[in-house]
Amino acid sequence: MDAQNPTEAAVSPFATDLHIGNSLSRKKERFVPLNSPYVGMYVCGPTVYSNVHLGNVRTFLTFDVVFRYLVHLGYRVRYVRNITDVGHLTGDSDDGEDKIGKKARLENLEPMEVVQRYTNDFHDVMRVFNILPPSIEPTATGHIVEQIGMIEEIIANGFAYEANGSVYFNVRKFAESHDYGALSGRKIDELQNQTRALDGQDEKQDPLDFALWKKADDSHLMRWPSPWGIGFPGWHLECSVMSTKYLGRTFDIHGGGMDLKFPHHECEIAQNVGAHGEKNPVRYWIHGNMLTVNGRKMSKSEGNGFTPDELITGNHKLLEKGYSPMTVRFFMLQGHYAGTLDFSNPALQAAEKGLERLMSAWGLLAELAPVEEADGIESAPDLDGLRDRAYAAMNDDFNTPILIAVLYDAVKVVNSVAAGRMALSAEGVESLRSLFEVFGGDILGLEQETSTGGDDDRTDGLMGVLCDLRAEAKANKDWATADLIRDRLADMGVQIKDGKDGTSWTFD
Repeated sequence: MDAQNPTEAAVSPFATDLHIGNSLSRKKERFVPLNSPYVGMYVCGPTVYSNVHLGNVRTFLTFDVVFRYLVHLGYRVRYVRNITDVGHLTGDSDDGEDKIGKKARLENLEPMEVVQRYTNDFHDVMRVFNILPPSIEPTATGHIVEQIGMIEEIIANGFAYEANGSVYFNVRKFAESHDYGALSGRKIDELQNQTRALDGQDEKQDPLDFALWKKADDSHLMRWPSPWGIGFPGWHLECSVMSTKYLGRTFDIHGGGMDLKFPHHECEIAQNVGAHGEKNPVRYWIHGNMLTVNGRKMSKSEGNGFTPDELITGNHKLLEKGYSPMTVRFFMLQGHYAGTLDFSNPALQAAEKGLERLMSAWGLLAELAPVEEADGIESAPDLDGLRDRAYAAMNDDFNTPILIAVLYDAVKVVNSVAAGRMALSAEGVESLRSLFEVFGGDILGLEQETSTGGDDDRTDGLMGVLCDLRAEAKANKDWATADLIRDRLADMGVQIKDGKDGTSWTFD
């Protein structure tokens, strides 16, 4: 799949039915790009001071599917996902130490060594989970000049002020003419009551104000000259600058995790409007929800957070075994991106079996031969109906759980045809292949995983022995033994299928 250059000559007619859950309006809205067939999408990327965590993986998987589907529909998508390599302070506030600078000091490294190490890790993890790269991946440090320029625009428009070498956004001034808090549902008075006194807030005219530029003391490793002195940009500012530089002052989609809705995205809107004046700089806001583990929030303090590597290897006290990258991807796709997703061993193991069932049927399609209609053989259902249901699922706010249910219905057809119980034409076989390749591969991003010579090989070997024993029993007309093997395997969630080309098996 060439995600950057789709081959479709025109936007698909199915595109007119696409509806997106807009976090700003809190409604599902029909997707109408500003300048079809071009679509601009910005997603907040990682702060590269530590290894990627599973919450990151889920967020970027969400927008990987959005990207894939928009490209499939024929849109020319410019997908921008940034790298935060300066300005994100500990505690996500305007005070404290830069997260990357702190890591560099603790490990006696240059800050850019930290950035490079964890950017490499991020890219490695994205590849493992088959998450496509964006069209553009800009960095905050690569856009210092542009950030200073946006601050100057905001000051000139009366929405920011300088104090002791730092520059702050004037929230109350902005709120006089604009709805600050519209995205998150926060109210100015409520925020005032929730705001606690922090070091350095004596520089601010109001505790609600946030930093656009911070003065750097001698201990701060990452610093640049500016009209207000030596300092560094605020965390929120970089995304305003990079999104508008590459997508324009108004663009189609902005995404990120639910935890970024406030203050990060709320501040982005204020900065964009404060600098450029557009009333709605982003047309559709999309937010992915969080992960839990056994019903509890995933966090270091809970001791229930595990890295992608731990999940794959099983090297964690809460994991009974390791799970393949495609199993993890499939598990995440079984939940809608806007809902919470709970990790547990039973849920992951169910996803593993479900993925095996899906991929086994997909594999059968490579050798599946048409079956002629005959007495006692059921006719295949309307395959165009399956395709239409698949599009309807994705057009309903990228509803991957419903799409997977449609693919399971296709699995039933494949297995029935392979067993000789259902008639299907050559055209129908090709239609099924297209359904799996487009919706399973291009859109959901699922791919066959090769065995590494471990448990999968042992399973295949054992099942081969059992199938041979059952075939021998049937040849000897020992129906009791043949049925016993079939029934005992069924109790273990293994389905035996007898076809004209021999016996095959799948997990239920």
